[in-house]
Amino acid sequence: MQNRELTDGEITTLRQQGCRADDWTNIRVTGDFSVKNIHHVIFGGKVNLGSNTGEITLEKGLTRHCGLYNSFIRDCTVGNGVYISSVSNLCNYVVEDDTAIEDSGTILVNAATTFGNGIEIAVLNESEGRELMITDRLSAQLAYMLVLYRHDKDLITSLKAMIMSYAAEKKSVTGTIGNGARIRQVQTIRNVDIGPYAVISGAVLLEEGTIKSNREAPSVIGEGVIATRFILLSGSSLTGGAYLENCFVGQGVRIGRQFSAENSAFFANCEGTLGEACSLFAGPYTVSHHKSTLLIAGMFSFYNAGSGSNQSNHMYKLGPLHQGVLERGSKTGSSSYLLWPCRIGPFSVVVGKHYTNFDTGDFPFSYITEEKGKSILYPAMNLFTVGTRRDSGKWPARDRRKDTDKLDIINFSLFNPYVAGKMVNAVMLLGDMAEKSNKSQDQISYNGINIPRLLLKTTRKFYENALSVYTGGELVRRLESLAGDTSLQQIRDSLLPGDNPGEGKWIDLFGMLSPEEEIRNLTGDVKSGIIHTIGEFQDRLQAIHDKFDNYAWNWCASYIRSATGTAMADLTREQLLALINDWKESSIRLNNMILKDAEKDFDNNSMIGYGADGDEKTRIMDFEAVRGTYGENGFVIQLKKETADIENTARKLLTKLQNIT
Repeated sequence: MQNRELTDGEITTLRQQGCRADDWTNIRVTGDFSVKNIHHVIFGGKVNLGSNTGEITLEKGLTRHCGLYNSFIRDCTVGNGVYISSVSNLCNYVVEDDTAIEDSGTILVNAATTFGNGIEIAVLNESEGRELMITDRLSAQLAYMLVLYRHDKDLITSLKAMIMSYAAEKKSVTGTIGNGARIRQVQTIRNVDIGPYAVISGAVLLEEGTIKSNREAPSVIGEGVIATRFILLSGSSLTGGAYLENCFVGQGVRIGRQFSAENSAFFANCEGTLGEACSLFAGPYTVSHHKSTLLIAGMFSFYNAGSGSNQSNHMYKLGPLHQGVLERGSKTGSSSYLLWPCRIGPFSVVVGKHYTNFDTGDFPFSYITEEKGKSILYPAMNLFTVGTRRDSGKWPARDRRKDTDKLDIINFSLFNPYVAGKMVNAVMLLGDMAEKSNKSQDQISYNGINIPRLLLKTTRKFYENALSVYTGGELVRRLESLAGDTSLQQIRDSLLPGDNPGEGKWIDLFGMLSPEEEIRNLTGDVKSGIIHTIGEFQDRLQAIHDKFDNYAWNWCASYIRSATGTAMADLTREQLLALINDWKESSIRLNNMILKDAEKDFDNNSMIGYGADGDEKTRIMDFEAVRGTYGENGFVIQLKKETADIENTARKLLTKLQNIT
């Protein structure tokens, strides 16, 4: 921006309009600058002013003339088309084009700051030891390694060095209020970098932080909000008197309605209202909506907290050292309680109060209940619920991230090698328990929890059924891609696993699924210096994620080889026919059990409270008017269609295989 000093005539006019300056020669303006819209402004230090003609829209139906009014401005650069009115102190900021600031107190940078980048917050463990160093480029995957891989000191040192280097680049004595931002009725903003198109209205205090924002994904901070030492990423909102201290808020996150959090991290699409969080490590889609809910010293992802959910890490002697892990897709029922340390397997439901420590990590899709003071595990029973199936479909549909630069890498699949690997472990564990248990026992104790003995064989079959659904489905997907007439050899060739890893153990890195071997290679390259920036780290993760389908097929091919005793290169036609039939029957069986569960939402118990002042017929009519019927329900219709599609696909493939040479 080319600029010039004010003319004597302009200075005279400004004085007549109630303006003052420490030194008028320190005020620089653009060539098309006009004094017409500057009234009662005090200038301090060096100030650069852009074009101030035209109008600006504050919000729909509310416009103002661009210009500066009734404000104190020191050491700032003000862009074109800006409106600033009734601001007590605006100091050390670059205010970019088309920005509006009005009716606010102090907005300043008072010392060199990194705007929250490089701050360490004590997540997962209140007594520290798992500090997370935050930045405005932090992904869930980078955070996962920083927090969970503390045993690898060289890796942690290298990762922290990346972040400190990035934070050093952000350090400045001048902040930015980005293009198109709107700031109204704010009491204090101190040492905060504000991105383009951010909306800040009625906040009480924002201090030492960064607000990332852009046109596609504007961030919003509303009335009564207090946030100190924080990072807020694009497309997120803090509203309704939310209070945050030492917190990271990822993309597409909503926090409001008096929710309070300290030393906590919230990644993509999390939601927090009314409740509390302390040392919370919240992976993507962690949701807490209830006033009586406290999430403390735990790691969650794809999680829904029932009202009154609570955890405790206070059964200690050396401090609050304990932590808990609820793996992806888990839920806690109303008034549930968990005594840390505990670990809950993926897609499990916890009901009741649990005063013992247990680990059910190898039993996904389970119910965990409390009966007569004992914690009871019902393996695999959550496989057949409507909620589990609906959740897997609703998460991608509820992705609020509009930013083209999505930091968190998320795999939404319900069945995948990570979860399937746990089901394989569960099959072996349940089989071993069934073989070795005494028939006089009602329950089998495992890792601090009890399993009903009579369920060992049944739930083992449930897991085997789910494995057939997953691996058979992957097999069918590849067979469907073969066009025209094919030979048995061509089919075998299409099913051969690749050279990529995937057969062994898999890891869930806070939403991203990867073979352990690939993560081991990644961490090795970080420690050796091959990867030395956050950007390079993220690119490598994305490259791994992009190969998920290939890696996953390698796992499935390995499982099929183990189940049939035959490698892909040697599968017979009869074996392929059997695998397809098994997939069809297992998939239909699973869908039918889910449909059976859906019927419960339309039974007589569900109609209680309907049909006020009427008879039985009125009750049914009222229920159907509000809830509809089982046969008309969208989820039921879709699942029945899926079953029909499974039958049709299987029929076509079976016919094709029967006709090959």
